[in-house]
Amino acid sequence: MAQTTKTLENLQQAVSMELAAVSQYMLHILTAESWGLDKLAVKMRSEMLEELGHAEAYSRRMVFLGGSPELKSAKVPTAAKSLKAMFEADLEDEKSSLDFYTTAASEADQARDIGTRDLFEQTALDEEGHMTWLKLQLTLLDRMGEPAFIAMQVKETEAD
Repeated sequence: MAQTTKTLENLQQAVSMELAAVSQYMLHILTAESWGLDKLAVKMRSEMLEELGHAEAYSRRMVFLGGSPELKSAKVPTAAKSLKAMFEADLEDEKSSLDFYTTAASEADQARDIGTRDLFEQTALDEEGHMTWLKLQLTLLDRMGEPAFIAMQVKETEAD
């Protein structure tokens, strides 16, 4: 396996991107909870944990290759002003991530590093799934309207 500086750079960028996603989802969780959207907060928590797992996997791969991961976020999270803005911003982030992971997988393949290539490819597939879910949320918001969509996100409580 030919380990390259570019591979370690891509792995570091992936760590930083995933940590940024963790922070963004944490802010989404807090926002959704403050808006009373408990079901959406649960979904966002699941996404946050998945991104944390990605960050850990990339960090482990860096250590395996002799690198030393820097646990720093690629960007500061931003609070959403609306559900539509939240989903649209996340969709743009996912598109950007998919582009990066696709390129990084190709570069790892060129370096004959199949372990890193596989890691980038698996994350790219996860990002595609996130994009599909985000597009669906935007479609539902548009078709149902925000009040009906919000009603779907509120946890049902038992009558006292």
